[in-house]
Amino acid sequence: MDQLAAMKIFVRVAEAGSFAAVATQRGLARSVITRQVAALEARLGTKLIARSTRRLALTAAGAAYLEKCREILALVEEAEGDLSDARREIRGRLRLSVPLSLGVRHLMAMIVDFTTLHPRLSVELDFTDRHIDLIAEGMDLAVRVTAELDDTVVARRLGICRSVVVASPAYLGRHGWPRHPRELINHECFGYVPTLRSSWPFIINHKLTWVRTRGRIQANNGDALLDAAIHGLGITYQPTFIAAQAIAAGQVEAILTDYPPSEMSLFAIFPGGRYVPHPVRALVDFLAERIGDQPPWDLREPDQPAPFPLQSKSRATRIRRKSPPRKQG
Repeated sequence: MDQLAAMKIFVRVAEAGSFAAVATQRGLARSVITRQVAALEARLGTKLIARSTRRLALTAAGAAYLEKCREILALVEEAEGDLSDARREIRGRLRLSVPLSLGVRHLMAMIVDFTTLHPRLSVELDFTDRHIDLIAEGMDLAVRVTAELDDTVVARRLGICRSVVVASPAYLGRHGWPRHPRELINHECFGYVPTLRSSWPFIINHKLTWVRTRGRIQANNGDALLDAAIHGLGITYQPTFIAAQAIAAGQVEAILTDYPPSEMSLFAIFPGGRYVPHPVRALVDFLAERIGDQPPWDLREPDQPAPFPLQSKSRATRIRRKSPPRKQG
């Protein structure tokens, strides 16, 4: 029996609460996983996991052994990483959880570039906006968009995430331009659920202010809400990684630009309490360099139309703010 391999499997089973889940994550038969844990129990001469038809539970000995296994495995990984990171080829298999729209529109191309640089690395992507339990689902990394993180989360900031409020020219022609965020209550506003269902955050008089909105359409996908706005059904509040292309194409207009929406950040989230493997750290470094505080979707070349208000220090030119048309008479 490879004791370190058995310890790794035991830790995964204890964290996932399921032999079947670990077997699926590793692409092995369930019987292989159960035999490894049984062999470990036989070697130790004690029961680590109490099995029932419905669930698994650690015994007292299993709970104590779990903490020791975590410490030992972390030290082994750290020792190997410290000795060989500079020379080691990036290889193996990574499982990533990424937001749906950001992942499809932008992160996928970056990850393709990274795997092209490292042909012995394989990546499995789960596109979801759901905040998953990384350990339970066997993920090595998650990318998330948020304004703040819980103190218990182990994370690295990848860059900024700006937002913009948009509506189609047709909608604005019929209903007029709102000149202050509080006027949104008189418009159809499509909110992202659950976070932007009934109020949207703006910076008003240098303070973060949540402004009430209403609307008949709500969804948990920004692309769907943007599509509704493009079709002239109302106004939506979207991150620029979703809205920039439609703005540049003239399908929607950026509005309320004197009252910028609150900014968020992109974070790489790691499974807590574990040493971060070299391939994961290399990928996070790569994404942070590609995104940063001037993400590519926020920049334009000098001869391209301005997608939304932004000042950039890169070779992209300064983008002028767009004002609503003045009323006649």
